[in-house]
Amino acid sequence: MTEKKEFQTEVSRLLDIVANSLYSDKQVFLRELISNSSDACDRRRYLGLTNKDLVTDNPEYKIRIGLDTDARTLTIKDNGIGMDYDDLIANLGTIAHSGTAKAVSENADKDEKLDLIGKFGVGFYASFMVAGNVEVISKKAGDDKAWKWVSDGVTGYTIDEVIKDDVGTEITLHIKDDASEFLLEEKLKQVIKKYSDHISFPIIFGDADDAEPINKASAIWMRPKSDITTEEYNEFYGHVNPGMQFDAPWLTMHWRAEGVIEYTNLIFIPTMKPFDLYDPKRENSIRLYVKRVFITDGVEGLILPFLRFLRGVVDCEDLPLNISREMLQNNPVVSKISQAITKKVLKELQKMAENEPDKFAEFWDLFGPVVKEGLYDAHQYREDLNKVVRFYSSDFDNLVSFEEYVSRMKEGQEHIYYLSGTDIESLRKSPQLEGFKAKGVEVLLMVDAIDEYWLPVAFNYDGKTFKSITKGESELENIGKTEKEIKEAEKAKKEDVKENNDPVLLKIKEILKEEVNDVRYSNRLVESPVCLVAQDGAVDMHMERMLKNSAGYEELSKRVLEINENHSVIKKLKSVVANDGNEDILNDTAWLLLDQAKIIEGESLTDPTAFVKRMSKLADLQLDAAAKA
Repeated sequence: MTEKKEFQTEVSRLLDIVANSLYSDKQVFLRELISNSSDACDRRRYLGLTNKDLVTDNPEYKIRIGLDTDARTLTIKDNGIGMDYDDLIANLGTIAHSGTAKAVSENADKDEKLDLIGKFGVGFYASFMVAGNVEVISKKAGDDKAWKWVSDGVTGYTIDEVIKDDVGTEITLHIKDDASEFLLEEKLKQVIKKYSDHISFPIIFGDADDAEPINKASAIWMRPKSDITTEEYNEFYGHVNPGMQFDAPWLTMHWRAEGVIEYTNLIFIPTMKPFDLYDPKRENSIRLYVKRVFITDGVEGLILPFLRFLRGVVDCEDLPLNISREMLQNNPVVSKISQAITKKVLKELQKMAENEPDKFAEFWDLFGPVVKEGLYDAHQYREDLNKVVRFYSSDFDNLVSFEEYVSRMKEGQEHIYYLSGTDIESLRKSPQLEGFKAKGVEVLLMVDAIDEYWLPVAFNYDGKTFKSITKGESELENIGKTEKEIKEAEKAKKEDVKENNDPVLLKIKEILKEEVNDVRYSNRLVESPVCLVAQDGAVDMHMERMLKNSAGYEELSKRVLEINENHSVIKKLKSVVANDGNEDILNDTAWLLLDQAKIIEGESLTDPTAFVKRMSKLADLQLDAAAKA
């Protein structure tokens, strides 16, 4: 009995967009269907290694292209794993990724058409660019039943049980009038050579067994580098990068390792960020082959999490063909390959960072936060990572390395100073940075969430420890001094009890005793009157705010309020205190200084209503003074 099913509203809308708006080049539909057939053959061949029932007919895997110009049909047929009833509904009747319809719709009304095959998991739907009706007949290996799926891409689809002798899938496209070029044999061969020459299964035109394959049917990664063009590399990149076929690789790495373990690698770094880059369930996208036979992808342990953006193929000579996915995870051969790949990729990134810094900056903008995850959870590679990682700086617009920073450190500077926050521009305006700028001390600007996690466990670089400039005392007074001068200054400071008896500090402490941990004079402020810093031994302020937002911290710890003794506001405040001035003015000023410091840090005010009243009162006083003048 034939079942009729309607597409969901968003699926119908998506198909309309795919067919009429999304793609700039119709011929890519054939690439997608052939790639699907190749994957199906790979899958059956691999599963057949452990389940002989799936390959009882001892198949010679091929992809066949058929034409019927009178009926205006184009057929793509394979003898791969096939699909059953549930597979047809899951693979052809639904969207591959949540949010797809919305993402596609956002691009649908733009004047410039986008070649976006794969980005939204809509490769099969590309068929409706050239076909008014699509029929899929499939029989899954190991099953007795076969099924026929039919759709016009608009009203829905039907599924019916049919008779099919051989295992695999046959897709028949009823070609539209405006796509007649795809009923020409030479045109189809041209498209196949352009997009699918790397497919490792022969692509045959017609039903003859002795027909010559259209494609080279050889694994591109096993060919010499000198025989492969940039275009061929890019096309293969699209094949192993199903989310970004319209992208071109930022970097291509093709090498063969020989020795105790022999394996070949063809690995790419994308130029675009995958939409699921930060999905915790995301697997790596490296395909594992053994002697050109596809085994599996996403092997745990083959690619470390901080390199999960890599795409490509690893083909090993030293693994058994029938190895299971579970056994791969703890296989020593896989572990050794992983170490070698990691070292190779980090070395290439280091070379790029040193030799082509502008190009590297493009990569770092996309994947820098991911690479820095290795500083937290891949300690064995920290030395290599330290040569790769780059940071924004208070003194330079371009990215800087640890080595460059350390080479510019001042005499008496014991730490690598950093300031963390959410964006570069805000950090550059931070009051805590003023004293360091005045002293010519460079500060690294950290804007990635992962920075707050690796910094506490990194300990040091080249013997220099990391220190946040928003935490504890700044130690700026020691910079530029000799060791002898530093010791003398520390001795004098211990003998100086000025701050303990300073009337301004004591007054502000009394007013704000419920809000701050301490009030002290600052040597890190130059232009601003106040700033907030964390206590010595406390969590960095930015880290604490992150934990409040993500982990449900109810409130922030009490800060230290630092005051710029040379600021005009503080000087006038001293005069008011010395003359036993108006308590209301002292109280309002102390609170306004604290609120100002909180606003700069992006923190919530204790009492916004009181803040508004104080600001209104201040404005009123200024206007009175202006009127009298």
